[in-house]
Amino acid sequence: MATHTNGSLYVKTENGIGSITFGHPLSNSLPGELLQRIAKGIDELGNDTSTKVILIQSEGEKAFCAGAALNELIAIENETQGEAFFMGFAHIINAIRTSPKFVVARVQGKAVGGGVGIIGACDYVFATENASVKLSEISIGIGPFVIEPTLSRKIGVAATGQLSIDATHWQNAYWAKDKGLFAQVFENTKEMDKSLYELLEKLASYNPKAMSALKESLWKGTEHWNTLLKERAKLSGSLVLSNETQKALQKFKK
Repeated sequence: MATHTNGSLYVKTENGIGSITFGHPLSNSLPGELLQRIAKGIDELGNDTSTKVILIQSEGEKAFCAGAALNELIAIENETQGEAFFMGFAHIINAIRTSPKFVVARVQGKAVGGGVGIIGACDYVFATENASVKLSEISIGIGPFVIEPTLSRKIGVAATGQLSIDATHWQNAYWAKDKGLFAQVFENTKEMDKSLYELLEKLASYNPKAMSALKESLWKGTEHWNTLLKERAKLSGSLVLSNETQKALQKFKK
């Protein structure tokens, strides 16, 4: 498990399958530096001709991703810093969106906030029964504004609203599958990984031009997201400075 305060990232390609594995000692939460590195890793694998498909996964057996690193949210002092932090999630979403390769997620445990947004951006998602999801942003005075477009695209506005408004409630993995966030759910990681790598190996053998064309068609209508997500990051960056949000964040301060 990662022990570095900025987390860890491992990027590799083997037999046509590119993998991005991130980790952080605080339930695989995402500080700004790690967000940037993940986005860069997706871009690198997308441009690598030996990579046919991309896998995103996290370390450990418990949490998939706890979302934004709260200590960095607390440390934001102005709107410029706030926008820059939330742009980290925007960069990952746009990297997945514009990658010519399918991006598959392996979700072994719970996901919160931005972690749910990353899952929503992926083209196909495997999960275990432990992979409950929650959008907690409104409970601390902000909102899932950067990740909302990708979730509304994947699971619809109604389900996104349900997650966003009931911000302290966990929805289980079967709810997520029913809404379309997860493609498949398994009892344990052993069963999940068997099916996961069967699909990855198949995708690695398919015509990359056909897969790229299919991905482009599936993401049609999102060409304006570079501008949209930047606007959303700016909004989040301003809200995090509000008195209400600063007060809510203090309970997480160590």
